[in-house]
Amino acid sequence: MITDHRRAVLLLMVCALLWSTAGVFTRLLTRAESFEVTFWRSFFCLLAVLVAIAFQGRGNAWQVVRRMGLPGLISGVMWSVMFTCFMVALTRTSTANTMLVVGLSPLLTALLAWAVLGERVRAGTWVSIAAALIGIVWMVHAGVSTQGLLGMLIALGVPIAAAINLVVLKKMHAQADLAPAVLTGAVISCVVSLPVAWPLSATPGDLAILALLGVTQLAIPCLLMVRAARHLAPHEIALIGLLEMVLGPIWAWLGAGEAMAPATVQGGLLVLAALAFNAWLSRGSPARAVAP
Repeated sequence: MITDHRRAVLLLMVCALLWSTAGVFTRLLTRAESFEVTFWRSFFCLLAVLVAIAFQGRGNAWQVVRRMGLPGLISGVMWSVMFTCFMVALTRTSTANTMLVVGLSPLLTALLAWAVLGERVRAGTWVSIAAALIGIVWMVHAGVSTQGLLGMLIALGVPIAAAINLVVLKKMHAQADLAPAVLTGAVISCVVSLPVAWPLSATPGDLAILALLGVTQLAIPCLLMVRAARHLAPHEIALIGLLEMVLGPIWAWLGAGEAMAPATVQGGLLVLAALAFNAWLSRGSPARAVAP
């Protein structure tokens, strides 16, 4: 019998798979660039979440958002930061620098969950987090540089926002439905990115790709992650989310014919080993948040 914990892990792996498709699809864009990509992805994510709210019969979207209260607003702001900062960071620093900073997510999440929720983290899980971070560092070390400090600081918004969001989701899941916070995040991201992206220049083909990304790479996995958060500790979610970084180069290899450097393969295998080790530790006794 599949437990809720194991089902949540599988669900989150699907999320990572969907998130990882961003790179290969954005390579197919002909005119749309960073801020415009952010705007259109968020816009189509917004539409998809509205459809989901209507389909699930939650009622008027505005009333649903209001019912979330302050935790929902905080979660929505964090979603918008994650939606926006990654693309902005890529315009200010290298992809390697950005990935290195984003890879801090499990560490920051574990520390924040411990401080806010009293979340107990096994010693073996700390080892898994450290090993995964080493794997990320090894994957990108050839491209890491001291240039683009501003971009790295912007990229730091992603793991910080992710940590805050995961802790909020874990703390409030029994009191409020925070899935509509994804809608709030998409709206804020649209409002912030549109003035910078204007005038819009995406071709019809670009819009089709960005619509696909907005639905399958943002809306669906983000909504699924909110559901999975009910059964996983915050640091588990952040750790499994690193699969996105491992799968991204594989998509680029399969879809765009980009060769993977040996370090990418080696680092990716170390990340996978860290995730497998943590899963082995969690068998039969999944980590749970201690009531604050």
